[in-house]
Parts: sequence; structure tokens; C-alpha cells
Amino acid sequence: MSSRNVYHKYNSLKGSYFTRTQVKIKHHQDKLRYIREETVIKQFKEDNAIIYVHFDGTDRVVELDFFSAEEDVLKYLGKKFIK
Repeated sequence: MSSRNVYHKYNSLKGSYFTRTQVKIKHHQDKLRYIREETVIKQFKEDNAIIYVHFDGTDRVVELDFFSAEEDVLKYLGKKFIK
């Protein structure tokens, strides 16, 4: 696999959401895009995504991909992401 999508999941007190940074050409700023959970699930199950889980109020970040332990995927992402 040559290119993998990188997604970020942010957990806060109000809920969670997924984002992806859209890299633009050099003289424009990168854009932050909000992504639907269904899109992330599809890419994750096809082994085409890396997900960084961020926790509100801490600097803790967890990296998950297709080969991560099933317990970790269930704990941080939910049972929809199980292979």
C-alpha cells in the first residue's frame, strides 16, 4: 500500500469527531476537514487508514491501524471498527 489516509479522532466532553488535514500547495494553508464516521470505518477496514485518537485535556495520543490489537480498537474506536 503506497499511501495511507491519516485521520484524527478527538474525544471531548461533548462527544467525538473525526478530522483529516487536507494538504494544499505551498502558498496556501492546509485545511482541516471534518470526516463522517462511516468514511473512516470503510478506510480502516480496507487497511487504508491510520487513526490517531486524541483525548481532551491531556496530551495523550493513541495510534491505531488495521493491525492493532482488537481490544484496543474496541476500547478507543468502538465495535463498528472491528474487522
